[in-house]
Amino acid sequence: MKIITCIKQVPASSNVQVDPITGVLIRDSQNVKMNPFDLFGLETAFQIKSRVPNTLVHAISMGPQSATQVLKEALYMGADEATLLTDRKFAGADVLATSYTISQLVKHIHEYDIVICGKQTTDGDTAQVGPEIAEFLGIPHVPYVKELIEVTPEYVIVKSAYDQYEEVVKVELPCLLTVEKDANTPRLPSFRRSLLFDNYKINYVTFKDLEDQNENHYGLNGSPTQVDEIFSPDKSMHSTRFEGDPQTLSNQLVEILKDKRFL
Repeated sequence: MKIITCIKQVPASSNVQVDPITGVLIRDSQNVKMNPFDLFGLETAFQIKSRVPNTLVHAISMGPQSATQVLKEALYMGADEATLLTDRKFAGADVLATSYTISQLVKHIHEYDIVICGKQTTDGDTAQVGPEIAEFLGIPHVPYVKELIEVTPEYVIVKSAYDQYEEVVKVELPCLLTVEKDANTPRLPSFRRSLLFDNYKINYVTFKDLEDQNENHYGLNGSPTQVDEIFSPDKSMHSTRFEGDPQTLSNQLVEILKDKRFL
């Protein structure tokens, strides 16, 4: 069995800057980490590997050269192979263009039984990329997976958690799963594996390697949604001190709430 796990490099803090022209995040290679949801996706892949003999886990990511950092982390955790999809033509992609580009990488890899994604990313929070990858690949998908119940070379049975109910689903392979946080306890990177993969060469795939060579399907050109304006929220705080008896203070508070149109 071959599992492809999608991971992403995201800002390590909320203190990020935005390009005023393109409206996309300016990614500081020194202030990044693996998307937290992807840790649970990786651990799910490793759990499947422990249950099904001869399973190979292939970690993939789309991003700049610095994204090799999270791919190495995936290797040290337990992945067997790693590929970075990188090209300036992919820059500025929205959810649709990102999903399409990643689906092209999966097709380029060609052999897979399960594609696993984290439920969402902390820098986008759309939870749409995984399902859209499945649509472009033409395979079934199960979102919000919270438990891996059974896995065989022919199918998987998982439990998904929705807002009002839970659902147990049996899906035939190949398929795509998006994994919910707290679905498991992700393992830590292994020092022994870091030594083992010290000379491992991460595979690079660029635009010219993909089957679809239409540049209008990638990056900003392939993004039907464009950011009109984006800015950092104002975190300043202003305070006013009032003094007086309880009745006076309550009257003043009511007037403030009315002025602010909360009442």
